[in-house]
Amino acid sequence: MEKNKIVCLPQKDLNIKPLTHEEIHTAARERVYEISREFTQGFRFLEKYTHSVTFFGSAQLKEGDEYYDKARELAKRIVSELSYTVISGGGPGIMEAANRGAKEAGGNSVGLTIRLPREQVMNDYMTDHIDFYYFFSRKVCLTYSAEAFIFFPGGFGTLDEFFEVVTLLQTHKIPNIPVILFGTEYWGKLFEYLKETVRAKRMIDDDDMAIPHITDDFEEAIRVIKDAPVRKALPYNGLKINPVD
Repeated sequence: MEKNKIVCLPQKDLNIKPLTHEEIHTAARERVYEISREFTQGFRFLEKYTHSVTFFGSAQLKEGDEYYDKARELAKRIVSELSYTVISGGGPGIMEAANRGAKEAGGNSVGLTIRLPREQVMNDYMTDHIDFYYFFSRKVCLTYSAEAFIFFPGGFGTLDEFFEVVTLLQTHKIPNIPVILFGTEYWGKLFEYLKETVRAKRMIDDDDMAIPHITDDFEEAIRVIKDAPVRKALPYNGLKINPVD
């Protein structure tokens, strides 16, 4: 820094009154209540849909993109051939494509949508939906009861959801549920890195690498879903939680 240079610091807003200790804890309790309520409402909402698959993928893709069109077609076939409910995050891109295909096939097309500060981006192809304020409670509900998880190419959000799902499977926190990665060109490069670097360093093993099914084939994806065992709840661990209305 130059000698004697004047540095302008932001002026403190003297009109802002700091929260008291009691106010901080009251706000925290209210937030915990809202989180509990959101989980409870989400689980109850999903009880209506006994057999379902969840689609994940980029919100940026438009109709005419290869992966948008394939997600739409795969969702349509899942409804037509398996009569499963299709669930997505209810937004644009791959989420829209999945909901669109399911609705066009006459099936349940469900969205777990997120409320954003200035707007809520929802697609027009849902037959039912529920809103969430918190991303993490929405993500739990997206993985709560599905018989399979289908991942199309996407960015950080999709990768976050993918790595959380495979971690839950790796650690047996959820039952053995198929994870289908649709798009070998896109996902193959990620798995080259995982194999050549992460697996080579013995940070994961061959069983971990075998969790996802990577494919470009509709028939294979349908077969994996069809052959999957019926999803069952994990053993009860004795934890007691008071219900929230």
